[in-house]
Amino acid sequence: MKIATPETWYVTRAMNDGITWIYEPFIKEYYRCNIWHVRGRDRDLLIDSGMGVVSLREQIAALAERPILAVASHTHFDHIGTHHEFAERAVHPAEAAILAHPTRDNTVAGKYVADDSIFTALPPGDWNPLRYEVKAAPAQILLEEGSIVDTGDRSFEVFHLPGHSDGSIALYERATETLFAGDVIYDGELAYDTANAAEMRLYVASMKRLLNLPVRAVHGGHYPSFGQDRLRNIIQDFLSEFDR
Repeated sequence: MKIATPETWYVTRAMNDGITWIYEPFIKEYYRCNIWHVRGRDRDLLIDSGMGVVSLREQIAALAERPILAVASHTHFDHIGTHHEFAERAVHPAEAAILAHPTRDNTVAGKYVADDSIFTALPPGDWNPLRYEVKAAPAQILLEEGSIVDTGDRSFEVFHLPGHSDGSIALYERATETLFAGDVIYDGELAYDTANAAEMRLYVASMKRLLNLPVRAVHGGHYPSFGQDRLRNIIQDFLSEFDR
């Protein structure tokens, strides 16, 4: 397998409303986290930060220019890999201990990064999947249900939506009807543990919360963004299988 260069590890794509989509093209799509950069007046938001095998701040110049709050939608390895590069970090209280003390087990890296099968090109440098670990990045801000994340000119409400993980959150901007959904919902194969009845009950409740939410754009933790109709279709399919 070929080895990628740091300069090619990330791709950026401008979206609407001052939002930039950043992703790691050499990670296979199911495992590839969407990194969302939201431009604000007083500070920017970074929602999730990728796997961390290449420095995000060094390769994406816009992330080194202004104050940034790095929000973790949850603390799986593919979403918090470069959080340590940012001085101000936020997460739901249920997963604050993981962000502060990540391991291969509690970030699920041990489950998915045991070999090179998640890549189409290897990370640069002295890469060894068995040595991969997320660096500690303790949060300064805890985002509970109903918290507001503010950039000076934009306001995002925090929804606590457990199911995918205990501390999964989404950020919703009512003014633009924009939802940053993390791994709660995206347009691809969702990840959940059907053997865990309590977890599935939480996931069903989280999906029901989103079913009638007015949305113009949903930016998920994986796969391309989508709109209101697709959001409802995904939720209805999920509920038809698990809301019993």
